[in-house]
Amino acid sequence: ADQVVVGSRGRVRFSGRLVDAFVVDLADSSEHRLQPIQRVITAYPVLTPEILSLCRAVADRYAGSLPDVIRAAIPPRHARAEASVLAAPSGPQVPDPRAPSSAWASYVGGEALARRIGEGDTGLRAVLACAPGGSAQPADDWPSLLADLAALGARHHGVVIVVPDARDLSRVDAALTAALGTGRHAVLSADLGPQRRYAEFLRVLTGRVRIVLGTRAAAFAPVPDVGLLIAWDDGDESLSEPHAPGWHAREVLALRSNLSGAALVSAGFTRSCETQLWIDTRWAAAVSPRRDVLRRVAPRVHADDSAQDAGPARLPHRAWDIAKKAVADGPVLVQVARRGYVPALACQDCRAPARCRACSGPLSLGATGAAPSCRWCGTAVPGWRCAACGSGRLRAVAVGSRRTAEELGRAFPGIPVVTSGGERVIDRVPAEPALVVATPGAAPVADEGYCAVLLLDARLHLSRVALRAGEETARRWFGAAALARPAAPVVVAADASVPAVQALIRWDPGWLAARELAERTSLGMPPAVRSATLTGTATAVHEAAGRLPASARTHGPLE
Repeated sequence: ADQVVVGSRGRVRFSGRLVDAFVVDLADSSEHRLQPIQRVITAYPVLTPEILSLCRAVADRYAGSLPDVIRAAIPPRHARAEASVLAAPSGPQVPDPRAPSSAWASYVGGEALARRIGEGDTGLRAVLACAPGGSAQPADDWPSLLADLAALGARHHGVVIVVPDARDLSRVDAALTAALGTGRHAVLSADLGPQRRYAEFLRVLTGRVRIVLGTRAAAFAPVPDVGLLIAWDDGDESLSEPHAPGWHAREVLALRSNLSGAALVSAGFTRSCETQLWIDTRWAAAVSPRRDVLRRVAPRVHADDSAQDAGPARLPHRAWDIAKKAVADGPVLVQVARRGYVPALACQDCRAPARCRACSGPLSLGATGAAPSCRWCGTAVPGWRCAACGSGRLRAVAVGSRRTAEELGRAFPGIPVVTSGGERVIDRVPAEPALVVATPGAAPVADEGYCAVLLLDARLHLSRVALRAGEETARRWFGAAALARPAAPVVVAADASVPAVQALIRWDPGWLAARELAERTSLGMPPAVRSATLTGTATAVHEAAGRLPASARTHGPLE
């Protein structure tokens, strides 16, 4: 009994088996029939009252169960890591006083944002649209801006930074180390392994560091006296938890900002509809690059959809000309929609999708001269015939990164061709002539920025059947174009009248987000309204629908 404290972890018998449990309260009596705690796993309180309140709020918001949320917030215990961290000397690593970076002068409201965070003001919320062209000025790129905000905020309070994936984590980690020195921040990620992850978690929990950087679960990091929450690229689907109850790190940080009173900054090259709604409702303020700065550093975007009807040509003519001139000075980025060789096939005569005879999965090609095979079951179909017209001729519906690299290698003899995507993702490329073929999100950073960027497969991006198809396409395009050198050419293989292309040409993600939000509002779609999906038997669904408030609108039920 002397080991049990609120927040400690133990083992209890539940439904006939021993399970892990957290102590959330202590009471003198109970109206329930109680079971004894079998043993205390750790007496140190790893579930703080603030994180417990946040987990309850997230579970309520997403109609989920509290244990499912806590499971993501608290990593599994590692005894060796616990003993080593708790035995080490304690004491927070407070950053030295510093002046805000001069890069904030390039933003409307940027200097005020940095000054207020440096003064310890926790009553602000901002949506930061980062400027492109930072590759030529490493001190002004987005990881350095986030590191500067974290260093300013950590002088007074704890800081949490959440990024989508390991590549972003590595870049911000390097920026924080450069700005603060080694050991001044903690990194939380499942890729670290059980021992190091739990050790970093305890360093944060015990107040040995004030700054924590991590992927989506770091939104729950138990930083004492948290005063600043930062999210990067909140539109990335990696920030959405795939398991029940399916919370999103952006919403977790927004709830935490409300509960704890901490400042919140959502940063990225584009805005999601959710952050645009924050701006429209004045819950957050917009911080954007000054237009004179954008005129100097933004890429010069050209729209060209001539390759849509150019037969076997992979590149529009303008893209080919620009790439030929630019590659002489350094690397050129070519972004394609899909990895592989030819990931989708159709009948040459009737255009019907080519399907596997065994499982009806889509057929693809793995190499030149290879037989088509199923992407689902892997079955080879050497003698394929169209079920609709009987033709045996195939055409490529989509061309993957390997096929694109093969064609570019023939079109640009003597120029190295590098592919990045799938299981082989490259982090950086040198400032030497090369063609870099990458899928969205896998583009490496060029040491001095790309001399040109070619954005292919626009029709595949925009024709996806998804609510966020346009928003996600713009996020991918802006992210790739931002890797270019200041004023470098960017060619997008799409019609200039497409709203996402117009926003890219003007480098105005705010206009596109406001337009998208207005369309969703008129259609009654999220985030203008809250939505939920109810799944169950027909009887249960009808009964539950009958208990909804009169203001709720229902669609369905479906079979």
